[in-house]
Amino acid sequence: MNHWLILPILLPAVCGAVLVIAARHDRLLSRVFAVASCVLLLVLAVALLAMAGDGSIRVYALGDWVAPFGIVLVLDRLSALMLVLTAALGLGVLLYAIGGWDERGKHFHPLFQFQLMGLNGAFLTGDFFNLFVFFEILLIASYGLMVHGGGGLRVKAGVQYVVTNLVGSSLFLIAVGLIYSVTGTLNMADLALKVPQVPAADQALLQTGAVLLLLVFGLKAAVVPLHFWLPGTYANAPGPVAALFAIMTKVGAYAIVRLYVLAFGEQAGQAAWIAAPWLLPAGLLTLVLGMGGVFAARSLGQMASFAVIGSMGMLLATVAVFTPQALSAALFYLVHSTFAAAALFLIADLVAERRGVPRDRLVPAPRFAQGTLIAGLFFAAVIAVVGMPPLSGFLGKLLVLDAVRAHPQAVWFWTLILATSLLAILGFARAGSLLFWKSHAFPAPVSSSRRPAPALPIVAVGALLAVLVALTAAAGPVHGWLEQASEQVFAPAGYIDAVLGAAEGGQ
Repeated sequence: MNHWLILPILLPAVCGAVLVIAARHDRLLSRVFAVASCVLLLVLAVALLAMAGDGSIRVYALGDWVAPFGIVLVLDRLSALMLVLTAALGLGVLLYAIGGWDERGKHFHPLFQFQLMGLNGAFLTGDFFNLFVFFEILLIASYGLMVHGGGGLRVKAGVQYVVTNLVGSSLFLIAVGLIYSVTGTLNMADLALKVPQVPAADQALLQTGAVLLLLVFGLKAAVVPLHFWLPGTYANAPGPVAALFAIMTKVGAYAIVRLYVLAFGEQAGQAAWIAAPWLLPAGLLTLVLGMGGVFAARSLGQMASFAVIGSMGMLLATVAVFTPQALSAALFYLVHSTFAAAALFLIADLVAERRGVPRDRLVPAPRFAQGTLIAGLFFAAVIAVVGMPPLSGFLGKLLVLDAVRAHPQAVWFWTLILATSLLAILGFARAGSLLFWKSHAFPAPVSSSRRPAPALPIVAVGALLAVLVALTAAAGPVHGWLEQASEQVFAPAGYIDAVLGAAEGGQ
């Protein structure tokens, strides 16, 4: 058995516990432990990515219990990709946070580690029971991070976030109960074998459970009409927390890809591709609403929040095509959009911290410290978010447009993607003009006693944008690797044999 697979969950779990018990009163020690954990997590994720690159699927059976009765973790190219994405984003956001944000409340670093634990667990788990558990870990940790630093608006948005996700958790249990009642399993690989065997008399229960699960995952992914919680939550969250939350919606997208290709894909009989008729129109509507929200937003944080919604719309509409080519394009855009959105949230926080009372609202205000540098970062981040050349967003959109050319709804894809891109460009151009170009001169010189702004947050934002530059430069090899990952996802027999065969063989 390959014990490396448990470490992405075990490492942040142990580090979080140590931070709570032994280091919570020592900020420097907390930062050292947290950064060391994130660096090790990134190294481990890259090692697992290299391990998954040979095309084999590795399984870890907890307690050496035989699948489908025991809990298993599964590593393939897709889950390894998500581990690297989580670790890289987590490290960049943490470096930003230790520039001062972690001083504004207690337990930031333990909650951050538990959040990483939940994310990694959701990407590695091979059964629905564990997926629900890790969703709840994510909910608890994310609520603590959401209200970090206090404030009425933050607490109000946090309560809405928790209530909405608790409703989603209830639906999750109902959906899993319906599916279990007719298949007798919660293991994803075993479910893929059992779904085609469900008799016609039980198809209504099976398909109802599948659609309810799609609602739950759509809620996590902020798909229309289940998107209502995201703008207020992300816009009011602390800057680094909102940046980390850029990957939270991707958990829903990952779950949709994993379940509705593996268990409800081509081999699912009457329930084959049950998600496609619902997901495609919802994704396109989400794209329109998200980019329309970017144009109409009144603050930079709101713009970043609606940009996340719009990017999820394009991502899920592409996934809904359910072909390997479309999935590889969607995965490239997923990686790009996660880093781009995170960088934009951090830039919004930089602006808000320096403008005083106006914060990040789109109104003219006095010029602020490091305004020229932040304007440059904003310009680069906007180019990435809206998908303009030369950064990876442009390449991602080209891949998506090419992947959907043969689809019956290709005209809608092309029209809406291009039109909403123009809408987002206009919205961000207005924001940049109000925040930077039309700002007035300082009414008075900065006091000499004022503390200089820390450099680490700027470095962290630059590092996230540098990842986008690297993704652009290595777009060919990266997309080639993602094509292999997509082909592996659309060959469920390999996943099923690895999970059930490996556990039965005690490997």
